[in-house]
Amino acid sequence: MTEQAGLELSRETIIADYRLAFRSRVASVLGRREVLTGKAPFGIFGDGKEVAQLAMAKAFRPGDWRSGYYRDQTFMFATGMSDLPRFFAQLYAHADVGADPASAGRQMIAHFATRSLDRDGRWLPLVEQMNSAPDLSPVGAQMPRSVGLAYASKLFRHEPGMRAAAEGFSRNGDEVCFATIGNAGTSEGPFWESLNAAGVLQVPLAISVWDDGFGISVPNEFQTTKSSISAVLEGFRRTPDSPGYDIRVVKGWDYPALCDAYAVGIERVRRDHAPALFHITEMTQPQGHSTSGSHERYKTRDRLRFEVELDPIARMREWMIREDLVTVEELDEHERADRREVDEIREAAWAAYQEPIRREHGQALALVERAAAEAGDTEDVAAVAGPLREASEMSRRLVQSSAVLALAALRAHAGPAKDELARFSKEYAEENHRRYNSWLYSASADSTLRVPERPPVYSEGSETVDGRVVLLRCFEENFRRDPRLFVMGEDVGKLGDVNLVFEGLQAKFGEMRVTDTGIREATIMGQGIGCALRGLRPIVDIQYVDYLLYALQVAADDLATILWRTAGGQKAPVIVRTKGHRLQGIWHTGSPMAVILHALRGVRVAVPRNMTQAAGMYNTLFRGDDPAVLIEVLSGYRLKEKVPDNVGDFTVRLGVPEVLRAGRDVTLVTYGALCRIALEAAQLLAHAGIDVEIVDAQTLEPFDIEQRIVGSVRKTGAIVVVDEDVPGGASAFIMQQVLEGQSAFEYLDATPRTLTAHANRAAVGQDGDYFSKPNREDIVAAVYGLMRERRPAEFPSLT
Repeated sequence: MTEQAGLELSRETIIADYRLAFRSRVASVLGRREVLTGKAPFGIFGDGKEVAQLAMAKAFRPGDWRSGYYRDQTFMFATGMSDLPRFFAQLYAHADVGADPASAGRQMIAHFATRSLDRDGRWLPLVEQMNSAPDLSPVGAQMPRSVGLAYASKLFRHEPGMRAAAEGFSRNGDEVCFATIGNAGTSEGPFWESLNAAGVLQVPLAISVWDDGFGISVPNEFQTTKSSISAVLEGFRRTPDSPGYDIRVVKGWDYPALCDAYAVGIERVRRDHAPALFHITEMTQPQGHSTSGSHERYKTRDRLRFEVELDPIARMREWMIREDLVTVEELDEHERADRREVDEIREAAWAAYQEPIRREHGQALALVERAAAEAGDTEDVAAVAGPLREASEMSRRLVQSSAVLALAALRAHAGPAKDELARFSKEYAEENHRRYNSWLYSASADSTLRVPERPPVYSEGSETVDGRVVLLRCFEENFRRDPRLFVMGEDVGKLGDVNLVFEGLQAKFGEMRVTDTGIREATIMGQGIGCALRGLRPIVDIQYVDYLLYALQVAADDLATILWRTAGGQKAPVIVRTKGHRLQGIWHTGSPMAVILHALRGVRVAVPRNMTQAAGMYNTLFRGDDPAVLIEVLSGYRLKEKVPDNVGDFTVRLGVPEVLRAGRDVTLVTYGALCRIALEAAQLLAHAGIDVEIVDAQTLEPFDIEQRIVGSVRKTGAIVVVDEDVPGGASAFIMQQVLEGQSAFEYLDATPRTLTAHANRAAVGQDGDYFSKPNREDIVAAVYGLMRERRPAEFPSLT
């Protein structure tokens, strides 16, 4: 036996490790074959990385988190977070959470995740299980949330309130986040921002760089200065005099050295809460990047020979034989048995995937044939039934399309068999909608849509204050109520936010509840995601909505899709607080609402008109489990508002517009800062005999779930949408929701109109704002023009 840093490795353990690595390699080879023969949609595998992952798995404990990329299959097998049946189920996109608990067929092969929630969306005891955050394909996108997963351990260890609330989530913050990335992925901006953030924060993050010398077809010399990420990072190295990273460089085939490095290195990370980087070199990628290409096209003959002769598994085999741990004959027998076992598991996974679809296929075929016989066996129906009858491999697409095409061919016929086919087609479409499209938003008892409404309460003693004070008191009350709640962002701590919304709160709640960060929006977002995955309630402060673009990739690809891509298995209720709309200049007048709406489906979008409404929405969001973006009105912090007596408890229902002014002639829909301007315009229009109904949308996601706007349009017969976004931005979204989604077009007697900002950004100064974005006079002209279209004699031209 060998012993490395107290980690005893018996002969039996070493042989078992080798066999696991070998089975993982066989699974990769078989997986590639299944893709190339058309049974599986895509293949990307962890071959060439097996030995290092065996060593890393030995340091992984219950409560720890993996935040990796799509080469970690051996690690997942070694920790028990996945296995071969689940691996092949994912390869075939088996849309059953029992077969593929990572994503129920929603993510491609090797995109792993564990389940943090039970069927009701309640937290499981994460500290008792091994955990993997859901993988992403965008290179480096896993890194920002890795910072957050590690940062949560720091909060659990050092923040008393969070430590008290840590039951089921943490044991004194001892949990480590294991992040993995390919050598080429270290060229991405999110890697560098995350590396710096974790070094500053000093959190228990262990980054492993799997270095096989290439990023698809591009070698290291074109990826990284000095062709070595560890060489570049020498300045990050931890010393006795300054914090930093524990940096270790180990060859990916050296099993004993790898076990030693991870045993010692992870123990230091866990104990000291100091990050580490493991640069694992001389790895291979013997099947190339993925099934979409061939590495023979870009690797030299010598490199291809290296991939075969110096493969980590081959080297481990040689080492075992050389050390007399096992004979050649024993290994040969083990490998023959393992090949058979893996192929049997693959066959069973394929059969399990096909079996329910075969049943559905048989049901559809019987219904189509019965309907055809009822109609007299038309030639068109026979053409549909033929492919359905002759299919050897089943798909739900074939079943659904065949039913739809058969009904189209039978459109001129009537009868009970056709009706039964129609019922099947409808129910099957609904079932598959649930199978593939559910869980975009929370369906749990804690959904933000289920938070009960509590109106604000006022009394004679209610103060009138600057709007920012309403938010300040709201946040203070919520911080007292929920010890898991904290805010992090640029200038929120010592300064108390550039608009003083958090003034004095750091002194009351401490630096770990009200935290200043560096200027690094992507990792501020990632910090929030990681902490939310571990049961905390982060507020991510993005100083201006224009700067959200820095974090948009992280928010769109990770935050917005977590619940959906795990089929309800994980959630991250991050609340993104930002400010926008009208103020001064190009970078502080942002209203990129269409960008947010379309990029962040899966995230609630709230657009309050004032700080009292914002406070009520925050109170709702803090009590729900959906992620959300809330955009405060930048120009409203100094406007006077009355503080509700229940400022930390009253709630505003999401998705319910509010009528700010009743009217009979035109429905004007808007939100945010434009509500005040629209009300001013309505007063001017009243002098012209035009009675405008002003509707504040309040939230854009969800949008008008009670369909109140169509009720207004039914009364007025006209609609104008006023919006600060670019032409065709959020205004187009609102029109689609109202005219199509609510069928409001049926009640219109005038052309629907949108009034938006111009396509360019707003110039600095009040004049720039006035001529770039909708102003009071613009609204008057738009509404007057609509009334003139209806009754030109009554409303003569203004020009």
